[in-house]
Amino acid sequence: MTLAAPRHATPARWIVRTSLALALAAGTLSAVGCAGGGHGKFTSDQISQAREKLDMIKSGTEWQMANQQFLAGDMDKSLKTVDRSIALNPRVAKSHVLRGRVMLEKSRLEEARNEFLAAEALDPTFVEAQYFLGIVYERVNQPEEALARYKKAMELDPANAQYVVAAAEMLIDQKKLDEAETLLTDRKSFLEYNAAIRQTLGHISMLRGDAAAAAQTFSEALLLAPGDQAITENLVHAQMQSGQFAAAESMLNRLLDKPENAQRRDLKGMRARCLMAINRFVDARTILQEITADKEGSADLRSWMDLGNVAAILHDKASLRSSMQRVMAIAPDRPDGYLLKAMYCRQDNRLDDAIAATDVAISKGGKDASPYVLKAMIQQDQAKIIEARETLAHALERDPANDQARALLGAIVTSHPDAANP
Repeated sequence: MTLAAPRHATPARWIVRTSLALALAAGTLSAVGCAGGGHGKFTSDQISQAREKLDMIKSGTEWQMANQQFLAGDMDKSLKTVDRSIALNPRVAKSHVLRGRVMLEKSRLEEARNEFLAAEALDPTFVEAQYFLGIVYERVNQPEEALARYKKAMELDPANAQYVVAAAEMLIDQKKLDEAETLLTDRKSFLEYNAAIRQTLGHISMLRGDAAAAAQTFSEALLLAPGDQAITENLVHAQMQSGQFAAAESMLNRLLDKPENAQRRDLKGMRARCLMAINRFVDARTILQEITADKEGSADLRSWMDLGNVAAILHDKASLRSSMQRVMAIAPDRPDGYLLKAMYCRQDNRLDDAIAATDVAISKGGKDASPYVLKAMIQQDQAKIIEARETLAHALERDPANDQARALLGAIVTSHPDAANP
């Protein structure tokens, strides 16, 4: 049998536990006693650090909310929220950049610039501060300062094509096409698969008047960014200017199949012009009649002129007459309405009236040779060959490169060698 310990006895484990508790208590008291008069300062520093950390957390939370509001387009709420973020922690560069971007959206450019400069002072390597400073200086027409900022952004983040393109576009605006091309070409190998680099090179080719080269470059850009709307439209314009009308029409047809483009009048008009160029006049007429039928179309001069020309080719006198009337009403001081009237009168076999209409067109046409060419064609209808040669000579005086006038004159000389020189 085991005997219970007497009440006054203390087991060994109880002695150890009690000794440990006393030792811990003594150590705590000793530590407090040693702190003495420094206890208040030590606690204050800890509290200050804790508050600072809390403010930083709150500031970050406010920034995230402000950024979401900015992206949602609510500038007033974003401004209030980012102001709270800056009040909690004014030493964060990205907060000042966000506030500057809000100011940019509100067109308060001076305040925007100050915020971006504040961000730069806090962190000279913060690339967004440099980029948006470039935008501000571009908006206030200080191109050299804008270019310097874009180039600084390029140095800070060489892998970001956005900054390269921004710098190149500033050079393009300053007519420094060679320098812009060099900048883009130097980065092209580094950013080999970036569509924006090639797209900007395409713009340079267009500005140089080399639409065929531009079309090739835009095609390369589109391969890198399939379906990109802006690049596709760039390509279409280049194809049309370089005479690639079938390719442009096919591309426009695909664009118009997209729901977001279904009501784009400009794309429909471009497609109609491509169809005219590839001799699909009936299809072109259908489109042109559609886009001239509504309220907006009633004042669409280019579409009415195109419809009139198609109608003349198709001998659609009703459409030609309505086009003539609309063009003369929209632009009475231009020669185009009178050219359509001359075509209409010619088809109606009223050749003297047609000649009179071309004379009005000539008086309004300046250096445009088209009225002379049409007049010469009507004079041929009247068997007035000498007068037609004289008229074509006047056309070439105004436009020596006019192929139609030169071809007609050559045909007259060939078929009527006995006609006197004008």
